[in-house]
Amino acid sequence: MGSVKRILVVDDNADLRSTIQALLQADGFEVVVAGDGEAALAAHQARPADVVITDLFMPDKDGIETIVELRKLSPKLKIVAMSGWTSIQGSDYLRVAREIGAAVTLQKPFDPQELSRVVRQLAA
Repeated sequence: MGSVKRILVVDDNADLRSTIQALLQADGFEVVVAGDGEAALAAHQARPADVVITDLFMPDKDGIETIVELRKLSPKLKIVAMSGWTSIQGSDYLRVAREIGAAVTLQKPFDPQELSRVVRQLAA
């Protein structure tokens, strides 16, 4: 195929979005960023991504809601969920993300090389 894979990065932290964008662009991906779930859904509907990387805790539309809606739009979409929080009030949000369709979950802070490897594998 040989076409450049499109990665959508969703996080309310602008510094982290920029860091991930630079990392993945260096790997040869086209990277689009969104600051929240609503912007992510709009970006994906305008031009579908091959892989979505989403934070779980964001204002307005959180990552869990975003994953559910992305799954409705694109059932086979590869999704990476990430969070600095593993559980809140007894709920394991990374586990929930896997159960609703995230292919991979990463706990922040994560090794940038691990994220790069995961995305290359999912985009293949």
